[in-house]
Amino acid sequence: MQPSSRRIRPRRIAALASVTALTLAVSTSAGSGHLSAGVTTAKAGPVAPARGSALGPCMITGDPSVQLSEGVPTSGGYSRSTGTVRALTLMVDFSDARGQGRAQDRFHEFFPQTQDWFRTSSYGRLDYRAETPIRGWLRMPKPFEEYGIERGAPFEPGYRDLVQDIVAAADPKVDFRRYDFLNVLVTPNAGPSALDTVLSVTFAGNTEAPVADGVPVANASFVYSRQDDGSGAYDRTGYRVLPHENGHVFGLPDLYTQEGGGAVGHWDIMSEDWGANNDLLGWHKWKLGWLDAAQISCATAPGTTEYRLTPLARPGGPKLVFIPLDGRTGYAVELRTREGNDESVCRPGVLIYQVDADVDTGQGPVRVYDSARDSGGCTRSPNVHAELSDAPFAPGEDFKDPRHGILITVAAELSGDHVVRVTRW
Repeated sequence: MQPSSRRIRPRRIAALASVTALTLAVSTSAGSGHLSAGVTTAKAGPVAPARGSALGPCMITGDPSVQLSEGVPTSGGYSRSTGTVRALTLMVDFSDARGQGRAQDRFHEFFPQTQDWFRTSSYGRLDYRAETPIRGWLRMPKPFEEYGIERGAPFEPGYRDLVQDIVAAADPKVDFRRYDFLNVLVTPNAGPSALDTVLSVTFAGNTEAPVADGVPVANASFVYSRQDDGSGAYDRTGYRVLPHENGHVFGLPDLYTQEGGGAVGHWDIMSEDWGANNDLLGWHKWKLGWLDAAQISCATAPGTTEYRLTPLARPGGPKLVFIPLDGRTGYAVELRTREGNDESVCRPGVLIYQVDADVDTGQGPVRVYDSARDSGGCTRSPNVHAELSDAPFAPGEDFKDPRHGILITVAAELSGDHVVRVTRW
């Protein structure tokens, strides 16, 4: 089957110092007297194992200039992703694009679904709380057209102005010290349809963000028009753009490329967020602090070693085998089944993919290997990259990398778990 003809245009995000000079170089004197010029950055929540541990060789890292690197641990500046996090959620409209209906109706397009998604994906380790201290529409001081926003690119001058205006308008009514990051739910009639241009965007780890109540608004996700995949299931799936955008505030990169979802397909919400539900890769769950060290195996020993994997969707048990190739890249192995957030899985099995910490967001830092190349896939779901939908390997199948001396074999299925053998020579 071929994926839907409606193509998702890639978003752009702002991340870390390499792009902050182009993003939110805003004046912090506008608005209320609470805005100040000082900037501090928070550390990412999860703490990865020390490099001296058994997992040390698998803690790949990228060059410091890499945007949203897949390296472990996640660098500082992003929101915490474990424990209780509070998301300040504002519904914004404009004089030339007035909010349609109640602002709380817009809020309920995304909640409680987003909280439930993160609770399930994190095995309860992320207690996500969205709060709306301003329950109505927050009117911006200028018409939407005057901001000149034509695409989801935070370095556009109009975006810099809009972020400053949002912070200034909300600051008299909001104590920003109470919140870990910001969600901005823009009225859907502002700007073009998401089928034409995706304006949704995230400012992640921005070191030059505006400051309110003494804290930088460094991590902020914006959602614009309703991203309807044409399946008639928007009420059930439309919220998923927000977990994707929030993935950036937790430090995760975009896994799609300019060509779309052909590198990872529907195996991670950071790749495809329209259509049927899907979870995060096990590698991302480790980065976010949702897997314990005991649930991860670092396969460095020569010869053949067996590992047991339990389904990624279920709490507990071994979840991830990583085979480092060097200090920046390696292969990840996990078991995906149709349960939890992975309701779109049409061929359960062992997923094998390569992670490269030295590749920028949106440039292909992860590549899923297809066990059934050129098969056309096994899904009819709209806006799902069908070719990779049957990528998992089944018992008796293997993946070989002769150049690096790696063989990964799916040896057996045992009561729903799978046994994999990793051979290094």
